[in-house]
Amino acid sequence: MLPQFGTAVRKTKTLSADIGGSAPDKASVDAAWLVLEAANDLGDHAAIEACRRVIDAELNGTVAGSADVDLVLGYFR
Repeated sequence: MLPQFGTAVRKTKTLSADIGGSAPDKASVDAAWLVLEAANDLGDHAAIEACRRVIDAELNGTVAGSADVDLVLGYFR
């Protein structure tokens, strides 16, 4: 029986985080999706690009830039 796709992806990300890099955490990615929707509504192109980079980093198992994560997490403050 093959593992579910989401399970396989999470196992890979956990392993990559243990090696020394750190993939974006779930909270920042969830926030990026919310901010992306709001930024699209407002036409905030800089925030849209930052959200896309955070989401892409999560999908690729890489590290998102700290400035992008900071923008996403502080967007509604």
